Amino acid sequence: MDMIAMPRPSNKTYLHLLHGSLVLFTILSLAACEKKVESEEVRPVRSLVVEAHMSGERIALTGQLHARDETKLAFRLSGKLIERSVTVGDTVKAGQVVARLDAVTERHARNAARADYTAALAVLDQSAAAESRFGNLLKESAVSKAEYEEALQHLKTAHAQVDATRAKLDTAAVQLGYAELKADADGVITSKGAEPGEVIQAGQMIFALAHQKGRDAVFDMPAQIIRAGISAHQEVDVWLADNPDIKTIGHVREIAPQADPSTRTYQVKVSLDTLPSGMFLGSTVVGKLRLQAGALIEVPFSALMMAATQPAVWVIDPQTAVVHKREIDVARYNQHAVLVASGLLSGDRIVTAGAQSLHDGQKVKLLEDESDGH
Repeated sequence: MDMIAMPRPSNKTYLHLLHGSLVLFTILSLAACEKKVESEEVRPVRSLVVEAHMSGERIALTGQLHARDETKLAFRLSGKLIERSVTVGDTVKAGQVVARLDAVTERHARNAARADYTAALAVLDQSAAAESRFGNLLKESAVSKAEYEEALQHLKTAHAQVDATRAKLDTAAVQLGYAELKADADGVITSKGAEPGEVIQAGQMIFALAHQKGRDAVFDMPAQIIRAGISAHQEVDVWLADNPDIKTIGHVREIAPQADPSTRTYQVKVSLDTLPSGMFLGSTVVGKLRLQAGALIEVPFSALMMAATQPAVWVIDPQTAVVHKREIDVARYNQHAVLVASGLLSGDRIVTAGAQSLHDGQKVKLLEDESDGH
């Protein structure tokens, strides 16, 4: 049987077939890769539907006992400190002399002023006697009116001189008094700033005096607690850190309007209603107060991440199962969770496990819902 010869494809036809095969292979490969990438981007995550709850929990903070009022005792003069009659821890009374300066110059000035005043008084006595005598002589026409008026003018001058020297003596006495440093109130000396023999400057602190009346428990509170609700006159339970049986009640007296630049905390002063025995200045105390109630959302620590400098969580879109980053404001942290003041709404579903490996817009697959209690 004769064989039928098939026509051999030309080189051009062969190249077209080869090119078509390569294109088809490339398209199929890309489709397979895209399908593989899509399957890799769907990440399984655990999630939780959050709910807002009213929060008014009690918190405890550690602080120190301070005097409500404290003054810095200082001389108004510069000079050499020759006497310091009290030291740290001593109790003093208002008006008590606590230190003295070497006041030789001031004492000399006072003595000179006293001598001038005494001399002026003597001149005044003489002038007064002369004016009286000339007055009587004028009535008898024994002296002229001009002579009497001259005596009267001497008397007026003597009065003016007495007034001037008296003022000078008073000033010198006050300056000499400044060489004695006196306590301005009843209280306790809490610190000292100079030793006898030192030359001190006017205004330099010699003693710090804690006034006897009024004690404050002072606490440094983070901004989260301030935002959570601390109000003026709020009641606070206060006790000694090393002896809870020594306790009292206080009320918030002052909240610092500005945070400390180094600690970023706000100083809160709690005025104590009574001061129990054993609660001394500088004692470490514990204060417990109830935060004002407000609607807060509790989320686990595992859900938290950072967006720049702001805390954030991943919120899952219920329609598309895609995650989006949501910044939040933290009211405070407790031992088990983070309490969120704003940024989330009741009913939002957030990622609680696997948050660190996600990116914005990523599709996720929900595992067991933690809110169901599984």
